[in-house]
Amino acid sequence: MFAVIKTGGKQYKVASGDELEVELLAAEAGETVQFNEVLMLVGDGEPTIGAPFIEGAAVQAELVEFTKGPKVISFKRRRRKHSSARRKGHRQKFAKVRITEILASGGDATGVKAAVGAASAPEAVAAE
Repeated sequence: MFAVIKTGGKQYKVASGDELEVELLAAEAGETVQFNEVLMLVGDGEPTIGAPFIEGAAVQAELVEFTKGPKVISFKRRRRKHSSARRKGHRQKFAKVRITEILASGGDATGVKAAVGAASAPEAVAAE
């Protein structure tokens, strides 16, 4: 059984036991998080496709660690101008997760913390 989930503006095809790097999540290492935006489930029979998401489906994962991506250098320079060179570096932050369970139904009643991006974490806390 595998599922297609959406997190951090990207889509991932996941199966139980997979490890993947997703955008930074607002959780601690070792916690169990749940991805509620499931786009497609494929099991033994026909695939289930959501419009846009499958109601009640969820994917649970364990947050393994936080990592950083490779350093990307942004360098800009204008010709014929004095002191107009600008150099900036950036390293994207990621969360490494291990998929533990794929739930076809009952995902909203598990009580596991929803996987929320770190940028939208204050909004989620204020809503609760």
